[in-house]
Amino acid sequence: MPKILSVGTAIPKYSISQDSAVEFAKELFGNSFKDINRLLTVFQNGQIEKRHFVNNIEWFQEAHSFEEKNNLYITEAVSYGVEAIKACLSNTKTLPTVVPYEEIEAIFYISTTGMSTPSVEARIMNILPITPYTKRIPIWGLGCAGGAAGLSRAYEYCKAFPKAKVLILCVELCSLTFQKGDLSKSNLIGTSLFADGIASVLVGGDEVIIEGDCSYPSIQGTQSTLMEDSEDVMGWEIKNDGLFVVFSRDIPEIILNWLSPNVQRFLNVHRIEKSDLNHFVLHPGGKKVLDAYEACLEMEQSKLQTSLNVLKNFGNMSSVTVLYVLKEIMEQEAKKGDIGLAGALGPGFSSELVLLKWE
Repeated sequence: MPKILSVGTAIPKYSISQDSAVEFAKELFGNSFKDINRLLTVFQNGQIEKRHFVNNIEWFQEAHSFEEKNNLYITEAVSYGVEAIKACLSNTKTLPTVVPYEEIEAIFYISTTGMSTPSVEARIMNILPITPYTKRIPIWGLGCAGGAAGLSRAYEYCKAFPKAKVLILCVELCSLTFQKGDLSKSNLIGTSLFADGIASVLVGGDEVIIEGDCSYPSIQGTQSTLMEDSEDVMGWEIKNDGLFVVFSRDIPEIILNWLSPNVQRFLNVHRIEKSDLNHFVLHPGGKKVLDAYEACLEMEQSKLQTSLNVLKNFGNMSSVTVLYVLKEIMEQEAKKGDIGLAGALGPGFSSELVLLKWE
């Protein structure tokens, strides 16, 4: 089966504490809600301590046009994308030797927080010595599910081409979608959660040989599920000023009622019991989302510790977040024979599940 060989990340340079974000939100939203102090408890209750952004907090105090924000998205996505790819192909914790750029056969570019034509991976190919014959597969609009979906699509590609090495590059600059003039509760919740992040993953087919005594998670199977008539659960409203967040308060309840049977169906197909799972590589969309995972999957809270740590230190980076969790588990926790479930939820409303086995 195709295997995940390496994960590399790039961390935006501005670290902003949650306390600073609370003060910013109080100043911005204070006149819009009579119960602002009660609403601001979402910042503390979310268990996020800090997040990283491509701009300092002063940048958000001014309004910026869609054009300005999107141009900045392109510049920063290319710069940090190059950094993440370099980190992925030279990650000594999982790779015995550096993988040459020329060996990359395809790049899956995942994002939902900015737009670029030509797409960002094409711009990166003009910076790094990647062969011009590399296939480009840009995917837009999957939101928080995008990282797990990228693993699924890379798995399918490498099943078809077992000698292939492919890259997944996820770039989410959520901060650049911030709307200073949007005084809705959805924007307040988004301000408490979302952050910027960049990650790249190297996936190899069955015939890719990596020398050394290493154990890698092979992808055993995937499942994509779309909930009918659920377009309003999460996503963007695209307006003249840019992207406005759609964020339903019912998401934790939806997870409880909808995700569990989907997971059970997936595990049944592969004849796996929940008790067989050693690792949960789950996108930490927020503390309430993690609590819903714990309840619907009937797991011990300790199994979510890596997801919780990523949430605490980086916030919700949309599609990128699950890849930060995967990196931590690959480098520190997993061993040969372990079984893991990777998963993320996104607009649609949708889920993407990936079954992993360390071999």
